[in-house]
Amino acid sequence: MKKALDVEILGQRFTISSDAEEGYMLKVAGYVDGKMQELMQGAKPGAKSNVAMLAALNIADELHRLKDSHEAVLHRLDQLSKRIATRLTEEG
Repeated sequence: MKKALDVEILGQRFTISSDAEEGYMLKVAGYVDGKMQELMQGAKPGAKSNVAMLAALNIADELHRLKDSHEAVLHRLDQLSKRIATRLTEEG
């Protein structure tokens, strides 16, 4: 069941709706707000749309780096699992 929650990002209130727990939604909104606050430090006044785009790009970069890392870990686990299975077969 979707729940609505009011959050504040870069001083602007938004209502978000999600099936996720309230604490998780607050964590995600806080993360986005934090990224935007970091970028606002060096931005010109009134550049919120540029800051939003840069924050989105930074977050997308983090996501893709984590996905690549995750895939590498899964690949390594698959290799190790196959080696273990081969050794167990050889010994059994």
